Amino acid sequence: MPEVALIYNAGMNPKAHEPASLPVPEPIALAQSEALAATLRAELAAAGGWLPFDRYMERALYAPGLGYYSGGARKFGLFADDGSDFVTAPEMSPLFSATLARAVAEALEKSGTRKLMEFGAGTGRLAAGVMLALEALNVSFDSWDIVDLSGELRERQRETIAKLAPHLAERVRWLDALPETFEGVVIGNEVLDAMPVRLFARKDAVWHERGVAVNDAGAFVFSDRPAHSGEANWAQSEPGNVLAQIEGSEDYVAETHEAALAFTCTVCTMLTRGAAFFIDYGFPAGEYYHPQRVQGTLMCHYRHRAHGDPFLYPGLQDITAHVEFSGIAQAGVETGADLLGYTSQARFLMNAGITEVLGEIDPGDVVRFMPAANAVQKLVSEAEMGELFKVIAFSRGIDSTLAAFSRGDRSHTL
Repeated sequence: MPEVALIYNAGMNPKAHEPASLPVPEPIALAQSEALAATLRAELAAAGGWLPFDRYMERALYAPGLGYYSGGARKFGLFADDGSDFVTAPEMSPLFSATLARAVAEALEKSGTRKLMEFGAGTGRLAAGVMLALEALNVSFDSWDIVDLSGELRERQRETIAKLAPHLAERVRWLDALPETFEGVVIGNEVLDAMPVRLFARKDAVWHERGVAVNDAGAFVFSDRPAHSGEANWAQSEPGNVLAQIEGSEDYVAETHEAALAFTCTVCTMLTRGAAFFIDYGFPAGEYYHPQRVQGTLMCHYRHRAHGDPFLYPGLQDITAHVEFSGIAQAGVETGADLLGYTSQARFLMNAGITEVLGEIDPGDVVRFMPAANAVQKLVSEAEMGELFKVIAFSRGIDSTLAAFSRGDRSHTL
């Protein structure tokens, strides 16, 4: 997967590819994108010509039948030629799921629970891999609930699980609504980064909210207005409080994460016993809002290329922002949940035993061992996914930490 380092390091270089260099979609896909663009233009007109960016991002990703995740576009895959846009850790190697299963197994045991829930299950490989690994570890579980807005992905998940773990498929359910309470282990791999974000730009030492408008040619463009416009007590608001802490007066662009914070609060409130693991790329607040990160972290993924134009092919590309983990930690703890741990993906996987999982493959079997070892290297290397990706976990009813957080815990940095 030669594009992995580029994609996940693109936050420091959001225009890693210029839009003009990207492949052109097929006519049917372009027609779907234009249909979404038409609905967005109509909504813009009804709103007086301006929408906050988080509303645009929400519609571009989740508009029923037309958005990136709610439509039929292929998303997960290894190569651009298969029509996919990016690869996630469970797609890179089954060793990721097998190692995560060890932490899940310990959380199930220590909480005395037997259920699992996954948000944004991708192709279903993570669910299949973790269930098979739990079975191999002789860990009993009753069910695996999946929450996913994409009908196309739900069908793909069914096919993947039926193929890889057919004898476990009957334990999997797809939920249309969250239960009021849940006892068990929750998993969210690369879910928080797909939550809509608000954009803010500091210009001439004054903060503006960055929204979306349409120019004379009918194209979507960024449009800024004073951040306090129409919002009472701006300085005391959550965004106002966050942005006020960013040092300096030079021009600066940043995101705030109200949707991800609300989601974390919802999940941790629902969790009455057990643990919730979230795996994603991002930083604690001190690094996220560092004075030198002047362009923010917003980026787009299209055909395994990263670029910085969220208005290219609405509904056909992914739009993401790195996760600000200090806010996520606070949101979870404020519900009464315990912060179980926070560390890098590399440390989490090493603590959980990924080298032992790799050691189960005979090194003499070069055809199997070498690709597996190369995948582990990508998962734990600081130059690849190992450092940029973090794991944060919350718990209720677990009195001690897990082995996966026993060394290298960074909770003190949040």
